[in-house]
Amino acid sequence: MYKQLDNQYILRKRPLDADTITLNQKRIYILPSRSGFILALVLFAMLLGAINYNNSLAYALTFLLASVTMISLLHTWRNLYKLQINIGKYHPVHKGATIQVPVAINNPDNYPHLAIRLAWPGQEPTHIDLNPHEQQWVRLTTPALQRGYQPIGKLVIYSRYPLGLFHAWGNLRFDQRFLVYPTPSDNKQLPPVKTQNNADSGGGKNGTHDFAGQRRYQNGDSLRHVNWKALAKEQGLLTKQFGGEAPHELVLSWHQTDKTEIELRLSQLTRWVLEAHQLGLHFGLELPHLELPVDHGDLHYHRCLKALALYGKPA
Repeated sequence: MYKQLDNQYILRKRPLDADTITLNQKRIYILPSRSGFILALVLFAMLLGAINYNNSLAYALTFLLASVTMISLLHTWRNLYKLQINIGKYHPVHKGATIQVPVAINNPDNYPHLAIRLAWPGQEPTHIDLNPHEQQWVRLTTPALQRGYQPIGKLVIYSRYPLGLFHAWGNLRFDQRFLVYPTPSDNKQLPPVKTQNNADSGGGKNGTHDFAGQRRYQNGDSLRHVNWKALAKEQGLLTKQFGGEAPHELVLSWHQTDKTEIELRLSQLTRWVLEAHQLGLHFGLELPHLELPVDHGDLHYHRCLKALALYGKPA
């Protein structure tokens, strides 16, 4: 029914879970640890000696230690019982970077849960002590191995509290996935930029030079144009507008790269998207069978990176 792997006991696979996982009777497994097996052999030897010599004190000591062992089993299992675990929001990263995974562990009980360990199998665990009715956020890390969606994988929560004689654990399989962007290329040189004239841009009302007023913030507006002073004065979230020269428009095309391999093309386009966003340019993205029109702002920036991350992969 089970096999030992990296000091963890892996049972047959369970279906993926969503949102919050509560550790109940069906989710917690418990087995003797190495110390527990050794103690069991010692108790068996003590019992044989007590029977052989018919020694009442040996009987009493053997059964006393066996009772303590059974009480320890109950406390080890209860140390995980009713704990609630869920995954928080994460930030997409580029391939090769480290994904920061926020995990919340909540203790709804009136007694503490101590010496809890949480980790991916084979990685260094995070140590957690929970007071009654306390919730803690811990941050686990895992490498971003491939672009596109990367599954969270199985998390293991376990404990050997209080005496280390038993190993209680639960397997956590969340259905969330990480979005991993392609690795950006080292070449920061952008393709030629197209500048519209004022007539084409509606009289220059959306330019980038002269201040022309402000309006209410809209999704996709660049945070560089937000009037933070007005926000501090409790005037609401406003976006500055500029007139004069029209914005620079840039189309980042698959065919503009000088690469032949798909991953190298995506890497170059990723670098261009990063540079164009940092410069505040209006840019679009053209991929085979996909075209994102010229736009700007954080929403457009992440939309382009997501398109590059999922190119040629199932959504």
